[in-house]
Amino acid sequence: MKFQIERDVFQEALSQVQHVVGTKTTLPILSNVLIVADELGLELSTTNLDVAMSVRVPANVEETGKTTLPARRLGMIVRELAGTEVQIAVDESNTASVKSGPSFFKILGLSESEFPKIGEFGDAKEFTMDQRTLRDALRKTAYAISTDETRYVLNGVNFVLGEGSLTLVATDGRRLAMVEQSLEIPGDVETAVIIPTKAVMELQRLLGDEGEIKVQLTASQAAFSLDNSFLVTKLIEGNYPNYKQVIPDEAKHRITLEREVLHNAVKRVALLVNEKTNSIKFTFGDNLLTISTNSPEVGEAKESLDIKYDGPEISLAFNPEFVMAPLRNIDQDEVFLDLIDEASPGVIKIDEPFLYVIMPMRVTS
Repeated sequence: MKFQIERDVFQEALSQVQHVVGTKTTLPILSNVLIVADELGLELSTTNLDVAMSVRVPANVEETGKTTLPARRLGMIVRELAGTEVQIAVDESNTASVKSGPSFFKILGLSESEFPKIGEFGDAKEFTMDQRTLRDALRKTAYAISTDETRYVLNGVNFVLGEGSLTLVATDGRRLAMVEQSLEIPGDVETAVIIPTKAVMELQRLLGDEGEIKVQLTASQAAFSLDNSFLVTKLIEGNYPNYKQVIPDEAKHRITLEREVLHNAVKRVALLVNEKTNSIKFTFGDNLLTISTNSPEVGEAKESLDIKYDGPEISLAFNPEFVMAPLRNIDQDEVFLDLIDEASPGVIKIDEPFLYVIMPMRVTS
């Protein structure tokens, strides 16, 4: 195998697929990138057995072939090269000679026959959608994914397809983020699958502002094809909880708030949060919202915001990070906070099909 490729193009492709490579693996082949050189250029692939990624890039291929090379080591070498073009030749023992300008490296690889096969999607259900739409939906939900590995079914985003819409849901049991998007979906695609965290993170890196993405679903895997990239992931097995039961009934009070003003106020008050309780208090009174925290071990902080509110006084305590997370990931200037009473969850909404449910914490005097 022998090819030449622009250094920047090669570096960008390697950096994309490197994210999938684990830092600790018992199988040496999982630390390697599969390089396939053919008449169309190069295809680079990596996998950790749960997620696999492939990227295709243009290259001048003199001799076709396949090999695998250490992904991170190759990436570091290419990043430091002074030349603008890289020449690589691989012999029958999978030893690669890398040349660029005055630099020369010899890297020992492994046979491509050891590299795991990436899933087949011949009989998959599939649909297409705008990259920007999916990127926006993931940005508004992914932060609420649970990191508790004992609740494995919550370690991903629930994709619910059907009735002309795609609904994305993420929850960790204390908060829930949900986005609905209208989507033309073939009738046979109605289903629900759980995309694991690692794949969600990689997908967010790949998605852009333009173009479409093709999604393919089987009983155990999902594939995402966009531009020159192809991402495959195992699905999380199990049934996602009935998220509709978590969403409160119609609110008794709706407060309109400036997103950035609210975010900054919470951020400042959170500077003096007691790490044990990790909560701040929201008190809604006569046209005034008071955000505060008070701890004998740390001190106290208080911010007051003018609001339109003429209901009874309501005090709730929330985890400050849980309040700030959605505010960082939505673009609208105004948000609505829906409340029922001091014991019920609060719901953050915007003028789009998005909602965020946050459970209150116990208020102490």
